[in-house]
Amino acid sequence: MSYTYASTETYSVADIEIVMRRVTADLVMIASSTKAITEAKARDWGHDIEVLAKYGYLKTVDLTLLSFGVERKAIRFEVSTASGEMMMSRPGGVMWPQLPSSELRIVLSYTQAYDDAARGKISPRLKVNWVPSKVDLSHSTLTASANRDYVSNGYGMQRKDFSL
Repeated sequence: MSYTYASTETYSVADIEIVMRRVTADLVMIASSTKAITEAKARDWGHDIEVLAKYGYLKTVDLTLLSFGVERKAIRFEVSTASGEMMMSRPGGVMWPQLPSSELRIVLSYTQAYDDAARGKISPRLKVNWVPSKVDLSHSTLTASANRDYVSNGYGMQRKDFSL
């Protein structure tokens, strides 16, 4: 299966898999350092993110570390299907602290193509029971910092980090 953006940007399922391995590596590192979720749960999240990306349904992934309900750190991954200007980065730089009463909140946003029919088709392939969310993802109490890009051919994810 291949996807094409305009006539000059092409990527394959293998390109999505390469990028998603890096995203999943970040999720697992965060799980390991915070102890807020298990590494297995982080891998389940990564699996579902990859499945959604392969079908063209994924738009963004927003992961937030909360302690006593207050945002402490966050990462946002944004899908790019025209990633010619992006440079490949290695996963990492996400050693987050262990905090009291901490939790990790993950929110996915989808493309317009992810309608009810698509949900019905893809839900048997997902490991997590994703539910609608209306949380504020502006991270207004945090400061954005350096970005990393994960890219393979025309497919990429831009990672934006947020911290206190």
